[in-house]
Amino acid sequence: MAEFSKVLTKTDIHKRLSLPTKFFKPPPSFKGSHVQDLQAIDESGFVWSFQCSTRKKGHPKPVLSKGWLAFARHKELKNGDRVKFLKEKHQIFPATPLYRIETEREIKIFGVIFGYSPIVAPFHDVADDTVAFRSSLLSFPEGRLIC
Repeated sequence: MAEFSKVLTKTDIHKRLSLPTKFFKPPPSFKGSHVQDLQAIDESGFVWSFQCSTRKKGHPKPVLSKGWLAFARHKELKNGDRVKFLKEKHQIFPATPLYRIETEREIKIFGVIFGYSPIVAPFHDVADDTVAFRSSLLSFPEGRLIC
């Protein structure tokens, strides 16, 4: 399982989230385009649809834009929060990766960071541009997910 986490900045929260290129090994198939949809399941079991794109020229660093801002608003993300992406093998469609997304907030006492706590926002209707739906995945005690 591949994983990356990032402490969020103002740009990450209000514009786009840049992802490390090495997280996408092998790189996603953009099929002649520089844009692809990417779905990720959050801590509540909701599936979020993000638009993943790369630059047309130069270093092809992937970024999440469309869908990401709605997710950031829904989770009420702030500077210093942390996002974690996990890439797992899909049990039914092994060629298609399964992405999980987790968010965490700093735990500070007297200005000192002691760790991070999960951000689990209850699902409610938010802006129309939010693309989230309840996953049809079942969770089993050993943490495996199946459709």
